[in-house]
Amino acid sequence: MMNHSDAHDASSTPLPRTPLCDMLDCRLPLILAGMGGVARSELVAAVSEAGGFGFLGMVREPLALIDREVRAVRDHTAARFGVNLIPAGTPAELLDQQVQCCVDLQVPVVGLFWDVNYAVIARLKAANITVVHQVGSVAQALQAQSAGVDALIVQGVEAGGHVSGRQPLEALLAAVLAVVDVPVAAAGGISTGEQVAQLMTQGAQAAVLGTALLATQESFAHDFHKQRVVQARADDTVLTEDFHINWPAHAAVRVLRNSVTQGQLGDPFTQARRAIGEEEGRPIYLFSTDSPLRSMSGDFESMALYAGRGVDAIDSIPTAAQRMASIMQSAQTHWRTLHRPEVEVSSPVCYAPAFERERNEALMAQLNELLEAERAGVRVTVQTLAQVSDPATRQLMEAIHHDEVQWCVMLLHAVRDMGGTTSQRTGAFFQKAMAIENVAERLAFLNRGQGWVAKRVAELLERVEDPALHKNLTRMLDSHKDNLTKVNEHLALK
Repeated sequence: MMNHSDAHDASSTPLPRTPLCDMLDCRLPLILAGMGGVARSELVAAVSEAGGFGFLGMVREPLALIDREVRAVRDHTAARFGVNLIPAGTPAELLDQQVQCCVDLQVPVVGLFWDVNYAVIARLKAANITVVHQVGSVAQALQAQSAGVDALIVQGVEAGGHVSGRQPLEALLAAVLAVVDVPVAAAGGISTGEQVAQLMTQGAQAAVLGTALLATQESFAHDFHKQRVVQARADDTVLTEDFHINWPAHAAVRVLRNSVTQGQLGDPFTQARRAIGEEEGRPIYLFSTDSPLRSMSGDFESMALYAGRGVDAIDSIPTAAQRMASIMQSAQTHWRTLHRPEVEVSSPVCYAPAFERERNEALMAQLNELLEAERAGVRVTVQTLAQVSDPATRQLMEAIHHDEVQWCVMLLHAVRDMGGTTSQRTGAFFQKAMAIENVAERLAFLNRGQGWVAKRVAELLERVEDPALHKNLTRMLDSHKDNLTKVNEHLALK
């Protein structure tokens, strides 16, 4: 077993132990991203022994390697860990074998990414495997939740490697937290304790580290890649589709700029395949998604040098435990600052009257009622969009979906700002709406729901005194009135 001394200070952090930490059975809210090739047994064991949770990056890997790496982790730590698979990036036959391999090896946790594969999730759940799915949009998060995953990783566009969404992490995290009821971790350009503390304050239950742990001694990345990460800055990263071989079309990756991204090696999509390296007899092709690994040789400069925008804070190559301890020490300092108790100054004669507390409780109950209704609207629009092909209807549904997510976030923050607890329920309206098979009839029913919300908001505005909340609720009311008109006009044309 490894020595825990490097992470001793980290384990004394005052950051709360979250339900996700309980689910994964890790002491620290730090998760190693399941980076293909890079996250091998040495790094996974180091992260898990230091108190975090590690995912083996096993996308498209042969069964013998998965078996070897799983056994190697178990030889070095008794801690729980996971295996990361990517169904969309793996041939169907191999994927089927990989899933069965994880079942046979009794892997406790499997991470998934890219498209939501309902069949794979069901198969893993049937084997009592905990399933964590990384997502890049609210719609994907709701799809993964409906498929039965146990937790989500929300990936912002700042992330290195393959990036499925285009929203900044902070905005996407807020939106997903407002509409799902499973634990959520945050990913995308995270490399400092300050970021960890801020994201957990926002509601994330753990932070996922990719680039920060790629540049460690235990990482299986080649030293060339690690040194480039240390030398780089955020603006040296670029989102590109140039590295596409081995993956579905239009799958963007964030990498460090090199001869490929600068166009010096020609068009990535018209050239015949050309080997620029090899790994144990396997050719590494120009424009492939392979990144430089210890086991490779060749033209590393022309390979995919994955890196997130958090590279600014990475200036060395320590052990994984040392990097984690440094991040956690900073995180606990910033957590204390963010959660420093306020000093109450009260009158020696009287305290805040009871009726004011009762008024706030009543207001929070009404805001939570609206949150449940808007959350139902988000789910209705997501599931309806999956059934709609008509461009005009899709455009209208996408606009309503965007608005519903926006108001979920606003209502969630309003309740929390008042010191209340946000409801995790979804309004019964969702089930009623989805029972309507005809899309036009469902849209009409959705519009009646919009009308009900508009009426409730109008009534609430008469009693809200806080200027900021009043302004936000007025915007919400105007948005619903506007959508009511648009839907009525759309349905009149049908």
